[in-house]
Amino acid sequence: MDTPAALLPEATIVDGLALPLDVALCVDLDGTLVKSDTLVDSTLALARQKPQALLQLPGWLMQGKAALKKHITSAVTLDVTHLPYNRELIQFLEQEHATGRAIYLATAADKALAERVADHLGLFAGVLASDGAVNLAGKNKLAAFRDRFGDNFCYIGNASPDIPLLTHCQAPMVANPTAGLKAGLRSAKVTPVRSFIDKVSTLKAWLKAIRLHQWSKNILIFLPLLLAHRWNAGLISGTLVAFLSFGLCASATYIVNDLLDIEADRKHLKKRRRPFASGDLSAIKGVAVVVLFLLAAFTLAFLLPNIVTLVDPAQTLTAPYKFAMWLCIYAVTTSAYSFSLKRMVLVDVIVLSGLYTIRIIAGAAATGIPISPWLAAFSIFFFLSLAFVKRFAELESLRLRGAAPANGRGYLISDIEQLRSFGSASGYVSVFVLTQYISGLNAEPLYSHTTRLWLLLPVLLLWISRLWLLASRGELDEDPVVYAITDKRSLMLGILVVIIVFSAL
Repeated sequence: MDTPAALLPEATIVDGLALPLDVALCVDLDGTLVKSDTLVDSTLALARQKPQALLQLPGWLMQGKAALKKHITSAVTLDVTHLPYNRELIQFLEQEHATGRAIYLATAADKALAERVADHLGLFAGVLASDGAVNLAGKNKLAAFRDRFGDNFCYIGNASPDIPLLTHCQAPMVANPTAGLKAGLRSAKVTPVRSFIDKVSTLKAWLKAIRLHQWSKNILIFLPLLLAHRWNAGLISGTLVAFLSFGLCASATYIVNDLLDIEADRKHLKKRRRPFASGDLSAIKGVAVVVLFLLAAFTLAFLLPNIVTLVDPAQTLTAPYKFAMWLCIYAVTTSAYSFSLKRMVLVDVIVLSGLYTIRIIAGAAATGIPISPWLAAFSIFFFLSLAFVKRFAELESLRLRGAAPANGRGYLISDIEQLRSFGSASGYVSVFVLTQYISGLNAEPLYSHTTRLWLLLPVLLLWISRLWLLASRGELDEDPVVYAITDKRSLMLGILVVIIVFSAL
């Protein structure tokens, strides 16, 4: 129920400053009310839903920025209910709305999108936005304000284009201000009366975005070298370079995946906290980091054979650029996975398991050590089990919450038991492959005490069985890699594996 006009205050106090109720409160959208940029979000949605429409972007841009926004907004429907709103600012607007103040959403975003945001929040008396002809930013926005409010307005912005408005308004306020805005306001000798900060540390956000913990998967690159017992300085240096190259490439592909999955992640209980989905990092900066990381990764890949020879002049790779080829295959495959393969039932898990195996093959290419067919067979089944448990854990989490799958991967809650069968069977087959390797005398040339390798079987069986048991109980993180590197029992079993292998040498 609205408060009767007679009971409403004549002004509200904003950080000690009395702001009369007849002053219109105007709020920017991108980077202010919402921590992300809705134009970029819409473009990413376009890339995912209608990739062929990206070819029309240059033509739309030639018609002007306002026209570009209108075309993109018309082509896709951005989910405004799950946008990363600035929570502190929303609370302030709700308080001001309760006093009877007229609040306006004033944005350079297209009017159709702005009106959907306004309808969702229910806080705004009106919307001022770009209309396909005029881009309502900077001086255009200031002119629109003066036509409608004169000088009787307050404004909340976040970036350098907002400086003209903040220097000409009453009680200027900012939300997650950029460095450029702060510098501009200092030069204009304008001090915001209030700041609405809703973001995490930039360094912390980037560390989370590049997923350093996922680099643990790249330890697989060392397997061919370790299992062949080749302790050559040149080959070790080559493997280290390969590890770094793969890490940079993997981080780049994770960022691409996160950018394409922004809308789906925002609907997810945990993934909505990812840096790009939460708006803590700019998608534009994400694209720049992807380019930088890929350039660094492939530069290292092509330098790898020279580094090996530099460290050990006697060591020359017979296929010097084979590692670069496998890195390229990995990058292309993960890109295909991000764009489409992850939405193909069963194909997605086979691709995921294949990406693990590619790391082992790449490690062999970086050292020139041929990969054992036993190792290849073991990795295919073992990592297929991990891929299945990842999907199983996702569905089990949804089942326990009573929710339905909404990520477009094609799996149903009813598929849980079948995934459990596929995954547990794959895990036990990998153990069987290991028994054939040990019993078939294939290990004798490399190990003095092959019988001790049989101790690996109960350790591996225990880990796989416990993994699936926890997943069935709904106690497994959706990423088995996170579980493996954070679970104390898993780390203890890993140490035990290392001890058994060294004792067999």
